[in-house]
Amino acid sequence: MNGKQTLSLAGRSIRTESPAFIMGIVNATPDSFWKGSRGGSGEAFRLIGEGADILDIGGESSRPGSAYVDAEEEIRRIVPVIEAVRRYSDCPISVDTRKYAVMKAAYEAGADILNDISALEDDPELGKFAASVKIPVILMHKRGNPDIMQRNTEYVNVFDEVDAYLRARITFAGECGISDDKIIIDPGIGFGKELPANVELIRRCGSLCGGKFPVLMALSRKKCVGEMTGRDIPDRLYGTLAADIFSILAGAGIIRVHDVAAASDSLKVMKYFT
Repeated sequence: MNGKQTLSLAGRSIRTESPAFIMGIVNATPDSFWKGSRGGSGEAFRLIGEGADILDIGGESSRPGSAYVDAEEEIRRIVPVIEAVRRYSDCPISVDTRKYAVMKAAYEAGADILNDISALEDDPELGKFAASVKIPVILMHKRGNPDIMQRNTEYVNVFDEVDAYLRARITFAGECGISDDKIIIDPGIGFGKELPANVELIRRCGSLCGGKFPVLMALSRKKCVGEMTGRDIPDRLYGTLAADIFSILAGAGIIRVHDVAAASDSLKVMKYFT
C-alpha cells in the first residue's frame, strides 16, 4: 500500500500523503510492556503533536503473560482519555479492546475504530455492533489468550496458516454485516510466534488475503526486534524504525508505534524514494 493512503471511517475518510498511516499507542494501563507508552490524555496529545494520524488507546495489556481486565475497569481507564481528546481534537481514535461493552462506551465517547486482537472471536456482540455503527475493524491473528499464547508457536507454514485464519475472520465479519472497506488485517507479530515466523510475516505482509485489505503492522519495540538487534526494550527504537520501513515496502499501510516523531521523520524521508 505504498504511496497515498486513505481510510474510510464511519462518517468521514482520512488521508495521508505519507507511505503509511502512523498509529500512536496510548496505553491507559499500569502494566504494558513498554512503560514509555503508558499514560492518558497527556500522552495522547503528545503523540498528536508529533504527527500521529490515528491514536490507538487501550485499557488492557495484551503482552505475553498478561491477564484479562474486566469491562468496567477497561472503560474506567479509557473513556476519560477519549473524552479529553475529543474536546480538542478530531484525530481518529482506535480502541484496543475485545469487549462489546467497552467498544460501545468508547464509541459513544468519540472513538472511530475497533482494534480487536481476538478478531471478533471473544465477544459475539462486538462484530454486530461494529457493523451497526459502520466503524472500521482491525482483525488480528493470535493463538490463544495472551497469558498462554507463547506456549504454542509451532507452524507448518506460518504464512498460509495466518492467511487462512484471517480470511476466515473476514468472512465472519462479513456475516456480521461489516463491509470489506471497513476491514483492516494484522498478522499479529509476536502473538504465538517465534522469530522466524515473525520475519516471514513481515516479509510477506502485503500478500496476506490476496493484498485486498489494508495491513496494520505492530512491531514497535517488540521481542522480535530485540532478537534481531540484541537490544533490550528501551534500546529498540532504531531496530523498530528499520522493521517498520521494511514492512511498508512489503505492503503495510498502517504502522502502530510508540515513537511517533521518529516514525514520522522516517516516513518523510521514505516518501522521497517510494
